[in-house]
Amino acid sequence: MPELKVVRGDICTVDVDAVVTAANSSLVGGSGVNGAIHAAAGPELVKAARTFAPIEAGCAVVTPAFALPVANWVIHAVGPRYTGPEDEPLLASAYTAALARADEVGARAVAFPAISTGVYGYPAEDAARISVAALKSVTTSVETVLLVAFDERTALLWERQLGD
Repeated sequence: MPELKVVRGDICTVDVDAVVTAANSSLVGGSGVNGAIHAAAGPELVKAARTFAPIEAGCAVVTPAFALPVANWVIHAVGPRYTGPEDEPLLASAYTAALARADEVGARAVAFPAISTGVYGYPAEDAARISVAALKSVTTSVETVLLVAFDERTALLWERQLGD
């Protein structure tokens, strides 16, 4: 199990091998963290990602990070649009699939956002519980996972889950 740490800030500036983006199934830039990562990485990112599209919720693919200042890889993880508790396995799978892609490229440090909690509407408290449980459940060569919170509320939810 990797070491899990919560940090508050901009995921585009965290010094890691791979950054996970909360992607949409068409793998084009969108809003929120996905839009920010695409903007920082440059137009090559969407060109590379489109070769894999579409992908289903719960899946992930990896591309180079292009102009992203600190990471070598971007892992595009598609979480579910929230409809109810039945979406839990898909959200967990988005996290575990992202770690599997990190293993494929030899990433040792990976930064994750709070997948599906923005425009996809997943309740933040449930998403924090699911993400931490999923990340703790997998065998991986990744040594460090940074849970990068854009706001204080998300950071506190993740810290509470890590404290349990």
